Amino acid sequence: MTAFRGLRFAMVTTFYPPYHFGGEAIFVRRLAHALVRYGHQVDVIHDADAFFVLGSGAEPEPLEEPAGVKLHRLRSRFGTLSCLLTHQTGFPIVHGHRIRSILQDGDYDVIHFHNVSLVGGPGILSYGQGLKLYTAHEHWLLCPTSMLWRHNRENCTKKECFKCPLHYKRPPQLWRWTGLLEKNLRHIDAFLTPSTFTAMKHAELGFPRKFEVLPYFLPDSEPDDDSTTSPVQKTPITPYFLFVGRLKMYKGLQDVIPLFGSSAPADLLIAGTGAGTGNYEAELRQLANDKPRVRFLGRLTPSELRRYYEGAIALVMPSIYFETFGIVVLEAFREGTPVIARNRGPLTEIINSSGGGLLFNTVNELREAVDCLARDPTLRTRLGEAGRQAHRTLWSEPIILPRYLALIKQVATQRGFTRVAAKIDGKLETKNAD
Repeated sequence: MTAFRGLRFAMVTTFYPPYHFGGEAIFVRRLAHALVRYGHQVDVIHDADAFFVLGSGAEPEPLEEPAGVKLHRLRSRFGTLSCLLTHQTGFPIVHGHRIRSILQDGDYDVIHFHNVSLVGGPGILSYGQGLKLYTAHEHWLLCPTSMLWRHNRENCTKKECFKCPLHYKRPPQLWRWTGLLEKNLRHIDAFLTPSTFTAMKHAELGFPRKFEVLPYFLPDSEPDDDSTTSPVQKTPITPYFLFVGRLKMYKGLQDVIPLFGSSAPADLLIAGTGAGTGNYEAELRQLANDKPRVRFLGRLTPSELRRYYEGAIALVMPSIYFETFGIVVLEAFREGTPVIARNRGPLTEIINSSGGGLLFNTVNELREAVDCLARDPTLRTRLGEAGRQAHRTLWSEPIILPRYLALIKQVATQRGFTRVAAKIDGKLETKNAD
């Protein structure tokens, strides 16, 4: 039997498909699968308790993982208490022994922490040996709600971290005033984030460590294994704009729906749900009651989403809060579909670097962008092709995965992890030869 010569990765995250609500979990899965394709092995430690506490409680259909990915799903009969204890103490009280055992016994070369808010808090960063990475998929390092969305109604311009969680019906995290986070940051060898904006926002708000920017990526193809299907199976014949995302106030859809009355130049199709903490879906449906051109599709499978992206005039990305990236923009670009995005945060960064869409600041500018793309198919094609090309050259797996591994090699060399650096060189040579 040939000895395994790749790296052993541990991905530690609160959410992992199908036990998830958003894009960061999908990215972790894509990263794990890509690493396997590059000849490495990946163990994923994730907290199913958090999914059931924050979601509907329904058991999702399992997803198939490739050989080389091993899942460690944390589940206990103390689900709500487990999450509450982690949230309040900053340590994985219920699952801590199991997590520590997995990380100690796994002989991992790289431990990559992602969203650790409910899987272990800052205390988990000290667990295990090997090179350690942390990716800020959200603003949790700065913000107890992870979104810099103060009082659940506005962008955070002045931190009020004791009062703010109360508006989310959560208790304040007193450990944030104890130095626990700062103490445990020293265990991390490199901090990553998907956008320059997010790195700058952390620096602006006083985060003491430097971030390396490593954008998200999309694989060339992926299985249609989403467990939730939609009753809508075929894309419509009439022209339409598309929204994809969670139905939350901070996603800004309330600014879009009023533009799609009976005289609108196209339909508005909404793919998403209000799953997770809080629910703004009822308010959005009420807003659309007298808008016959607005349709709610629910959640779609990956193959259905790709068809809807491909057929749309444009994806509308109206987020009000500070996104950290916006992976649905890449999904639209992959299908040659342009994007209309609010001129805010990393969305500005993505549109400006790709040339694949239009930015807006006001509702009037949004209306003008919708009318312009609906009536000018040549412009739509030009912007869509620019987005498609940007996806290939900036945000595809063959571009980002080697950057990820090169970054690990650089940090490993600096920290004296010579075995890690050597294994990366060997696997990259094998991949290039293939």
